[in-house]
Order: sequence, then structure tokens, then C-alpha cells
Amino acid sequence: MPGRPRTPVGAFGVVNVRRTGRLTKAETRIRDADGRVRRVTASAATAAAARQRLHDKLRTRPAFGRGGTLSADSPFPSLVALWLEDLDLQDLAEGTKESYRDLIRLHVLPAFEHFMLGEITTGRVEWFLKSQLALSYSRAMHSRSILNLLFGFALRNDALARNPVEGTSQLRKPKNSPQALTLEQVAAIRKAAAEWRTAPGLPGPKSDGQVRDLIELLLGTGMRPGEALALRPCDVRDTEQGMVVRVTGTVVLRKATGLIRQAHPKTASSVRDIPVPEFAAVVIRRRMRTMRPDEGERTIFANRTGGVLNPYNVRRTFREMVELAGLGDTGISLRWYRRTAATVIARGLGTDAAATFLGHTSSAITEGHYIEPDPTTDHAPAAHLERALRPTAPVPDALDTSGAFGEQLELEALFDVEEEAEGGDADA
Repeated sequence: MPGRPRTPVGAFGVVNVRRTGRLTKAETRIRDADGRVRRVTASAATAAAARQRLHDKLRTRPAFGRGGTLSADSPFPSLVALWLEDLDLQDLAEGTKESYRDLIRLHVLPAFEHFMLGEITTGRVEWFLKSQLALSYSRAMHSRSILNLLFGFALRNDALARNPVEGTSQLRKPKNSPQALTLEQVAAIRKAAAEWRTAPGLPGPKSDGQVRDLIELLLGTGMRPGEALALRPCDVRDTEQGMVVRVTGTVVLRKATGLIRQAHPKTASSVRDIPVPEFAAVVIRRRMRTMRPDEGERTIFANRTGGVLNPYNVRRTFREMVELAGLGDTGISLRWYRRTAATVIARGLGTDAAATFLGHTSSAITEGHYIEPDPTTDHAPAAHLERALRPTAPVPDALDTSGAFGEQLELEALFDVEEEAEGGDADA
């Protein structure tokens, strides 16, 4: 005969109740998360109260084997706190970690902080993501990613049986074509950058030309603004074929240390060598001539004390230049220069060349987010069809109604005229 089936993990047996003096004791045996069976008791003045107290203890019982850190009855902030502790141990860029912390603090935690984990259903997550999508597709996508990470952590700690994010609807990205600068806009901003704060008698500091030079570098290299601000003389080499710069870092803001030059760019594929066109190489050489020989590892664009240039100040100055150029209502930002470089290269050399130049692992990213669609019509396919399929005999200029085919057309036309005269319905 087979033995009695094993009690499932988390299940308990029959509750026995007995009187002990003035109190009633309820007891049962439960199989904990580590597989061991243990006795649990609870006492109260009545049998019903003792049973209720025992059930409460079973429901909130710490799960042996995982320390009882999380359960379905744990508050959502407890999950967040443990996940953030685990985040500190992960091998991620500090900027990524700070982005996660900010997203949780500003958006995710306020939405779920008053719920227990077991109360956060797929429907509640769906409602939250839809409300985020109404504000911003990017915010909704980032919130979904964070919630997936949080509930995946809860799943691995046996706090939940399933991830409530998995059943939510797909977030539809609104169609948005990348925009690049036109040649007219490039020329207008160049002129405004050269004239910015150069008028005689103007109060305040004069232009030091750094933002003017920076936009030329962005236009010629397609770098991200932070990568261009992190460029150093030791990253530049002049060859017989022309100048080449190597992207090895980026400028980031850290809450603890402030602005720093991070020793690696955004992704591993972003570490790359970029050939520099001569109009941008002239700018780099001019800036390097003002630096001392022992400043090879100082950034080419720097503040008055030699530290990295503040990206926020750069963007503010650039906005003033755009306003001066009469383009204030266009939404042009420094990022447009990266898209402009990508668009020019893609139209001349192809999408793959543009993706390599920008340091992307996939040309789909470049095409979807950086290359402006070409509005011109390519007539090459029509010319190819003309050469391949042009008829050998000349096509008549007018319809030939002679012969049997012409007689058939004349009879059909006559039939239509007679039907119309009799009031008939040709479609019938």
C-alpha cells in the first residue's frame, strides 16, 4: 500500500482545539518553505478566537529557508527597499542605477506604496501604465521595465506566485519621424553662434567660443553631447589620412560627487574611433593649442578651473543661440546634430555606415531614431524598368478601331446608346 501523500509546501493539516485552563488552544502542523513540517499553536479565550488567531499566524508566518523577508502580505515599499539593496551590488553604470532610483521615487512608489504585494493585481498595473502612457510613452516603458524588475525579484524570493506585469497590454509607441537639421538651419545657427555675446558694450562675460566649437564637433562626429564634452587631447590623433578621435568616456552628473568624466561611454559599442572631417578637426586643433603639454588628460572643453564643462550650462547657451537664429519655435536641441550626421551619412553611404559611425549595435536603432526619412523620389527604379521592358514596336498614339477588334468596340458602344435611349439600366 502506498504511504500517505506528502503535505505540499505551505499547506497545513487538521486544526485541533482543546481547553487548557482558562484558555482554548488551537494547533496544527504546517510544512514550511524549507520542506520541514513544524507545529504551530495559538491560544485565546474561545475556540473560535483561537482558530482565528492560528489562521492569522499561519498566514503571516515567516517562511523558513528565506528568512521571511517577503511574502504576499509584505508592503510594496519593503520590496522596493530590498530590491534597491540588491541593485547596489549589481554591475551596472552608476548613471543607470540613479535613473532607476529616480524613476521609483518619482513615479512607481507613489502609485503602489499603500498596497501589499498580493493586492497589486494585473488590473492595477494596467491602469497605472495606461495613466503613464497618457503622459509619455517613454515614461510608461521605463515604469513597466522597473515593475518587471521589482516583481521578478519578488518572484525569485517566493513572495508571489506570478508577475502581475506579464498580463498587461502592449504599449503602442506613437509614430514619430526623426528630424535632422536642414542646411539653412545649420548655417543660421553657425552665424548666431559666432555672433553670440560679441557685441561691444554688452554687460557680463564675453563668449569664450566653447559652445560654438562644440556644435561643429557634434556635427562632424555625430557624438553624443556628453561624449564630446569628455574628449581629451590623449583621445585625438592626426594621421596622414586625417584626424581620428576615440570615444572613451562621457560627462555625467553624480549626486554624491557632482559632474565627473566617466571613464566609459553609454554602451560598450560606443567605444569607437571616429574619423573627423576637416571643418571639425580645425576646431579641435585650435582648442588644443591653448592647452599646456601636461594637460593631455584634461577635457578639451572645460570650465575656468579646468573641470568638465556643465552640460546644463551648455544647453542653456545653445538655446539662446537658437533663439538668436530665429529658430526658437522649432524644438532644435544639441541632439539634432547627432541625427543630422546620421542622416547625411545614411543618404550617402547607407544605414549600416551610419550605425557604425554612431556606435550602434543595430542599424534598426539608427534608422528608427536618428535618420530623417528622405522626402525625395528615387527615379532610378523607373529608369531601370524602362531600359528592361521598353517595347520593341512603337505603341500607337490613338486607339485603332479598324478590323474585328474595332468592329466589336463599335457594336458595344451602339448597344450602350440604344439601352440609354430605352431607359434601360446598363448595370442591371
